[in-house]
Amino acid sequence: MSKVDSPLPFDVLPWDRPKVCVVGDVMVDAYMWGRVSRVSPEAPVPVVDVTRREIRAGGAGNVVKNLHALGAEVTLVSVVGQDVSGADLTTLLEDVCSPHLVVDTSRPTTVKTRVISGGQHVVRVDEESTEDVAAAVGQDVLNTFKTLIEGANRPDVVILEDYDKGLLTEDTVSGLLAACQDAGIPVAVDPKLKRFHAYQGVALFKPNLKELNEGLGLTEPVHPQRQADMAQAVERLQADLGCARVMVTLGEHGTWIHAPQEGIDHLHIPAVPREVMDVSGAGDTVISVAALLLASGCDARAIAQVSNLAGGWVCERVGVVPISKADLQAELPRVHAHISDPR
Repeated sequence: MSKVDSPLPFDVLPWDRPKVCVVGDVMVDAYMWGRVSRVSPEAPVPVVDVTRREIRAGGAGNVVKNLHALGAEVTLVSVVGQDVSGADLTTLLEDVCSPHLVVDTSRPTTVKTRVISGGQHVVRVDEESTEDVAAAVGQDVLNTFKTLIEGANRPDVVILEDYDKGLLTEDTVSGLLAACQDAGIPVAVDPKLKRFHAYQGVALFKPNLKELNEGLGLTEPVHPQRQADMAQAVERLQADLGCARVMVTLGEHGTWIHAPQEGIDHLHIPAVPREVMDVSGAGDTVISVAALLLASGCDARAIAQVSNLAGGWVCERVGVVPISKADLQAELPRVHAHISDPR
């Protein structure tokens, strides 16, 4: 197995203003803050007196926000419903990217509403459809994407961000990958389980440990501390997909990357010591940084080291906080320090 014994090949992040196209499920993250002072007389549940509301772009929208903060020029292709939430989402996204949203009149815009009292979640309410989009809608998405990659703002890298909400069907994924292959554009994938094996031949496939275990249908889950089992599972996934790089995020155990075409043989990068406050959004940050490094021509080792660093930075913040390019640049010396003393 490869060892973490090499410093980064750069001292300054190797991108200026790369072009990135994100295709994936977007949603509205809605929040209702209030206080609980009594129990409902209608049922044994708390009554929340709402004092504040907020909506944010979520799902693939969080990847877009990370890319924007990191200095990328971002386009987004997705689907929304013909409703107020779809209009709200369009407005939210226009501040951070160029959104190309296909309107599907047969489904609602996905909205996840979190009710919070005293800093604690009381309940979450999901309004969504997880059915596959109709073939005609998928074709509209594909046509929109092809127009973008054939235009003046041809992306340097494409991110497919799958939340199992029905946008990335088998046919749509196949069409997107074929278009990218024809155009010579690398693809990075943040998968979910429905289409886990649909992403054939991509440049970077990034499941988390849970997705690796469930996507492969393993009856005995693997763990990074059992390195031989972990390596066997990753090799099986890499063989199934024919992808160039498999990078598995491991939470508090760091990152695992396998890129045999580059001579990177099951490199396990431990997490940099952090005071973890909130893991929300860490995976979105990791795929964003990894894709930018991929577009910059960096090797698998550097991709894993820096994206591992970025994901840890996010976990030190409360809430979904995108990392800026300046913040990530300031973190780079920790890679070198961690190599010298990985404890």
